[in-house]
Amino acid sequence: MSFMELNITIFRMINDLGKQHTYLNSSAIFIAEYMVFVLALAVIVLWFTRNGQNRLMIVSGVMTFVLAEILGKLAGQLHSNNQPFAELPHVHMLIEKAVNNSFPSDHTILFFSFCVSFWLFKKGWWVLWIMLAFLVGLSRIWVGVHFPADVLAGATLSTISGLAVYLVLPNISLIHKLLERYEQKVPSSSTKRK
Repeated sequence: MSFMELNITIFRMINDLGKQHTYLNSSAIFIAEYMVFVLALAVIVLWFTRNGQNRLMIVSGVMTFVLAEILGKLAGQLHSNNQPFAELPHVHMLIEKAVNNSFPSDHTILFFSFCVSFWLFKKGWWVLWIMLAFLVGLSRIWVGVHFPADVLAGATLSTISGLAVYLVLPNISLIHKLLERYEQKVPSSSTKRK
């Protein structure tokens, strides 16, 4: 079995679950489309918790996302495929999406970029975030907009980028100086109450 045949076979196995277990489709749609807002809210809350380590973690997540997106765009130049619904018959498509290069999955890159950073910094519910990143990737296949290889490539690029950023970013003194300067300019909650 070739890689592409395996990719299609795994896609069919996951995507067909939506036909067999229709009661899970609304959850899959929510995770695939709207969980990004939950991630954004978590990032905002972590940023404003007045904890320098949290802010360093968020900066790390942003830098991981930027690096992984750049690598993802380069990977998309080397390999290209449209979404499964544009390439295969009888795809159980649950969300509307324009046809374009779906390799690698941008949603997966975004989620894994931040969730890997949460994991590396081991901040609050990090296991839950890693599981959520996997669920987002799985849901993108379930709703018919990505092949497993799209998701796997996005997760891999984000994990590699996250490890590289985690090893380098905390050692850059300029980052610490900028965060310290930011913290000096932002009044603390105890100052606001006085």
